[in-house]
Amino acid sequence: MPIYSWNESIKRSFVHALQLRGYSKKTIKAYCSQVHRFDAFVQQQNNGMDHEKMIQSYSLHLLHRKCSHSYVNQALSAIKFYAHKVLLHEETVSYVRPKKEKKLPNVLSMNEVMLILKALHNLKHRAILYLTYSSGLRVGEVVRLKTQDIDFERKTLRVSQGKGRKDRLTLLSDTAIDIVQPYLQQEKPEMWMFPGQHPERHITERTVQKVFEQARAVSGIQKKVSIHALRHSFATHLLESGIDIRFIQELLGHQSVRTTERYTHVSVKDIRMIKSPLDQMEEESYTWLLKMCSRSS
Repeated sequence: MPIYSWNESIKRSFVHALQLRGYSKKTIKAYCSQVHRFDAFVQQQNNGMDHEKMIQSYSLHLLHRKCSHSYVNQALSAIKFYAHKVLLHEETVSYVRPKKEKKLPNVLSMNEVMLILKALHNLKHRAILYLTYSSGLRVGEVVRLKTQDIDFERKTLRVSQGKGRKDRLTLLSDTAIDIVQPYLQQEKPEMWMFPGQHPERHITERTVQKVFEQARAVSGIQKKVSIHALRHSFATHLLESGIDIRFIQELLGHQSVRTTERYTHVSVKDIRMIKSPLDQMEEESYTWLLKMCSRSS
């Protein structure tokens, strides 16, 4: 069994290795947490198990704890990086990964979105929600918006270092502008579009989640959805309005169009065009009854 020795010195080496390869701060933090938890698991086992079997045992441990498949895959990626790039183990171990769950995104109707957007009167909170939906933003992107990212003339929003550390341009709707401009004039934020309690820091993701939860509660919407549903709804509503999926891919910042294609499974536009066999039977039965009645009369 390899010696992992997760301590401050090793952690620094791990962080430096990740930084050199351009990993984001968020990913580095997540990877450190994953390796720390794996190290604690290894210390508890203490049974001389080899590295590959220990990895498999840990994967099963996480799955038995009902961790998502994406969480387990992230843990394996972190452990693999740590073992090969920091501990310099030979890459002979097979990392068996669980298949990703194929879950459909939670989508709100246009009416539901509007109820949520209009639920709160706080100008800052409304600006957050309007931008999240109208530009299809991730929560981590909306909290990191800077005042310089908005171009009112071109009606575009610059998302700097989004997922995958890539910049992109997305939509800035007229309706969102009508909310955002009064907010900027009233609050006059300097660097961050939505500063936290300390002006030099942006608002936290958890705070934005709470804003959405409050808006959903006030609106009366019963669906159990998070703020990410606004991004899902943005994509689905664009698809239903006939926008080419390649354009939607660019607006969302998806590296592969296959990621965007999942919204085709929740779009109801084409589904509405399909008649259920039950409805067809009902109509034929009704027609048959009318004929029988006319004959009997």
